[in-house]
Amino acid sequence: MAARTIAIYGKGGIGKSFTTTNLSATFALMNRKVLQLGCDPKHDSTTSLFGGISLPTVTDVFAEKNALNQPVAISDIVFRRNIPGFGQPIYGIELGGPQVGRGCGGRGIISGFDVLEKLGIFRWDIDIILMDFLGDVVCGGFATPLARSLSEEVILVTSNDRQSIFTANNICQANNYFKTVGGQSRLLGLIVNRDDGSGMAEKYAEAAGITVLMKIPYNSAARDRDDSFNFAVELPEIREKFDRLASQILENSITPCEAAGLDFEQFIRLFGDVSEDDPLPATEDELFGRNADGAAEARTAEETPSGEDLRMMACVERLPEAERQVYRMTEIEKRSVGEVASMTEIDENEVLRLLARARTQLKKLFFEH
Repeated sequence: MAARTIAIYGKGGIGKSFTTTNLSATFALMNRKVLQLGCDPKHDSTTSLFGGISLPTVTDVFAEKNALNQPVAISDIVFRRNIPGFGQPIYGIELGGPQVGRGCGGRGIISGFDVLEKLGIFRWDIDIILMDFLGDVVCGGFATPLARSLSEEVILVTSNDRQSIFTANNICQANNYFKTVGGQSRLLGLIVNRDDGSGMAEKYAEAAGITVLMKIPYNSAARDRDDSFNFAVELPEIREKFDRLASQILENSITPCEAAGLDFEQFIRLFGDVSEDDPLPATEDELFGRNADGAAEARTAEETPSGEDLRMMACVERLPEAERQVYRMTEIEKRSVGEVASMTEIDENEVLRLLARARTQLKKLFFEH
């Protein structure tokens, strides 16, 4: 019997891997053979699943074997963890991808699936394959399970912030597009992770026609277990939620959504009033710094950095790389914490921690003698 395939999509740092890992653990506890497939170049989907071990990736193994003119074997890229008390072992694969700036992550996904299909992944004696996919990359590689109907079903993971909901809406629309050209992946619904009770994700889901499958409130104990490479479903309040969802999936009691998603204007109006004004065009003169006579305008004293500004800039350069990057993006480029988290693929709580540490260090650096 062919494995049931489910792709889990969401914005980077929103809790896709947390959700996928605990769903994998729940299926294994229910005596199902489950394979978790990490489809993110960071190759960290299965880290908690394997107690902190980083698995060799399909991308790296294929490159090594190809250099030696050797074929890739199943045992080179598929790994098993036997966990006491679990009805079945858990299997894991990391597709991986190129190092930052050295290649196309989407192409790595496509190549990785080519390798797995040659090894017969969809004929293995597995009950369920969970694919953990990055959702805020829009290139075709990351849409592989939708474009090629490799995933029978899709689950979206979001929280109540605009950026993660926007990502969920993009995946919904992408799946709808592939349906028009023969795609068969069905959208099961949406999981609200770190639910703060604001109801924004539920408001979006209602407007877009998407079922809310599960809501997981922020739980520090669950976060601690994930950070220490353990399962949050060991906590009764978390286990209950995942048990219910896993049972609904196994019993086929979830009706797939016929969700259209929202266009951009519909989407932004969910979050408040939107100006009806047309954007104000910039002029060539102002961008080239010319006045009415065409002469270059002199820089005013107010535009010239002060000595204190220069000193602060020098202090920023002395910060450790991570703190420096986050401080520049939030304080200088004026980006939101959500945007920084999405662009750096760092959890929002970690962004806030790095920013706080940067500010503390800057005070010391600025006033030191």
